[in-house]
Amino acid sequence: MPGKKYYVVWKGLRTGIFDNWKECEAQVRGVDGARYLSFSDREAAERAVKGRWEDYIGKGKSKASNTSVSHPRIGNPVWESWSVDAACSGNPGVMEYRGVETKTGKQIFHQGPFPLGTNNIGEFLGIVHALALLKKNSSPLIVYSDSRTAITWVKDRAVKTKLPRNARTGPLYDLIDRAVAWLANNDYPNPVIKWETEHWGEIPADFGRK
Repeated sequence: MPGKKYYVVWKGLRTGIFDNWKECEAQVRGVDGARYLSFSDREAAERAVKGRWEDYIGKGKSKASNTSVSHPRIGNPVWESWSVDAACSGNPGVMEYRGVETKTGKQIFHQGPFPLGTNNIGEFLGIVHALALLKKNSSPLIVYSDSRTAITWVKDRAVKTKLPRNARTGPLYDLIDRAVAWLANNDYPNPVIKWETEHWGEIPADFGRK
């Protein structure tokens, strides 16, 4: 059974610490640029609320302790956000990826098709592409992906794939290398969050080929 969560809201209708998602959601839903995170213990939340949101996101662990920091995964998604997804004909196979506005489905970017790739590589590149664009525009929006593996690669700043590096995959690996280098040299204020397909349906960036 999951442990209790404490939600810190830095920007919302009300700020502070809330001990359940329903109260937190009421403060942040519909608020442009809402800033909030969940903590697994009250002490960590009390430290966080005195600090800055930027000090706690994009790192996987809080600076103040070993407490895991995560975005709430209950309730509804934050619609003022971006979503990314990849499509692959076979895995590996011909691959492409894109990013859209979560609320409207409006396409923001699209890359591919590449002759040989994997879903996780496409998701990883989509996340980093989104993070780079958002940073360029000084935007704190959340980025959603439905690939846990790709989200982990972003957090680890490393791609762990068995896809061979050869003449056919060379252009794709050039993008992977650039993405890993970008992560190594840039911090970002944007939470990268798992899209909860089971509860919310297909991610808005889905290519609709299932």
